Amino acid sequence: MVEQGGQDQRPNPQSWQKRALYRYYQNRPGWVDGTEQFRSLIRAHVPPGGAILEIGAGPSNKTTRFLAEIGEVTGIDLDPAVATNEACAHTHVYDGRAIPVPDSSFDACVSNYVLEHVEEPATLLRECHRVLRPGGVIAFRTPNLWHYVSLIARLTPHSFHERVALRAQNASEDAHDPYPTFHRMNTRRTCTTLLESAGFECVVLTCFEGEPSYGLFSRFAFYPLMLWERILNSTNRLEDLRANIFCVARKLP
Repeated sequence: MVEQGGQDQRPNPQSWQKRALYRYYQNRPGWVDGTEQFRSLIRAHVPPGGAILEIGAGPSNKTTRFLAEIGEVTGIDLDPAVATNEACAHTHVYDGRAIPVPDSSFDACVSNYVLEHVEEPATLLRECHRVLRPGGVIAFRTPNLWHYVSLIARLTPHSFHERVALRAQNASEDAHDPYPTFHRMNTRRTCTTLLESAGFECVVLTCFEGEPSYGLFSRFAFYPLMLWERILNSTNRLEDLRANIFCVARKLP
């Protein structure tokens, strides 16, 4: 669009958010975002061509499409909209307790930002153990309870999450309204305890702090949170305060 005087008044198509992410993160040598780190973990531990159960698959999304590049994906979810996920070979509506598949059916169970919404994680882990083949793995990414985002989520009502969460993240096209959270398996200690009780051995259990996506709604939030990210990543002594837990656990005989 050209205004009076002939000067092009079209806005810069690159937002300050994109410029900041490129300058402080994407342009840094060796920088890899959390999604790629999680995908690398899955590639390293899920056998190519294996049968994958995605827990909380939901409607069509990038995670399921990625998993489908590795093996055949069966998606389960409480939401019947899982039936619309075109990357799943099979889908099932899940009642939150019994996974509707036979024993020893899968090589891997994968979930991405789902466990924080699970009301009974011990029940889910027992079911994962049942449906996995010998040596099968469970791999997940979930928020760390001790990170400021999870603490705020725990201390505020769900209506607050619905109003501000997507805006705070400068949400992507895959984003959806927040689901209720319980945070009952969202520290490294509780992950270890619950996984071992269900018959798993932890292979990888680490915390990751990436770019401050929740600060992208405002420069006044982004830059202080970026400083906090730098502090958290400056020493492993602060690992338990980082944003996300990445885990791979193997089914014991």
